[in-house]
Amino acid sequence: MKGIILAGGSGTRLYSKQKNPILKVLPTKLDGVYIIEPQVFSDSRGFFMETYHQRRYAEAGINCNFVQDNLSHSVRGTLRGLHYQLQHAQAKLIQVIRGAENKRQLFVAEGFAHGFCVLSEVAHVVYKCSDFYVPEDEGGILWSDPDLAIDWPVEKPLLSDKDSRLPCLADVPPERLPVYADPAR
Repeated sequence: MKGIILAGGSGTRLYSKQKNPILKVLPTKLDGVYIIEPQVFSDSRGFFMETYHQRRYAEAGINCNFVQDNLSHSVRGTLRGLHYQLQHAQAKLIQVIRGAENKRQLFVAEGFAHGFCVLSEVAHVVYKCSDFYVPEDEGGILWSDPDLAIDWPVEKPLLSDKDSRLPCLADVPPERLPVYADPAR
C-alpha cells in the first residue's frame, strides 16, 4: 500500500514509510462513511491534487466502480437531501470544489441517504456514483426528521419541493429502505 494511511478506531496506522502519503482514509462515527485526505501539492502558482486514482483507492479498501459524475451548484442556505436509491444503490465519493477551503473528500457507502447544506455564498459539489441515477428508484428521508436528530446549521433552508415532502424515517416502509453494504472494508 504505497503512500496510503488508514486510520482506525485506535488511531492512524501507517502502511507506508513515505513521509507525505498520497492518501489518508479516516473513519467517522458511521461505518461505511470515511473522510479522505488526498495529498495536495501547493506552490506559488496554486495547487495540484489527484481527486481520484482507482488503484490507490482500491489499495485503501475503497473498491467501487464509479460510473457517473455529478456536479451541484447551490447558494447559501440550500439543503439537498436526504436521498438514496433502492435497487440501484449508489456509493458516492463527494468533494466540495468551491465553497470549502479544505480539499477533503467524503466516501459514503451504498445504503446511506446522502444530503448536504451550503454555508458559503455558493458551493460546487462534485460526486462520483457507483451506479446510474434512476429517478423511479429514488427514495428519501425528511431532512428535519426529529428521530435522526441531525444538527443542521440552518433553521429555514432552501429546499426543493420534492425534498420538503419527503417522509420521516419511521414512515418509510422497511421494504423501501436501502440495505447497507460497506465495500470499503
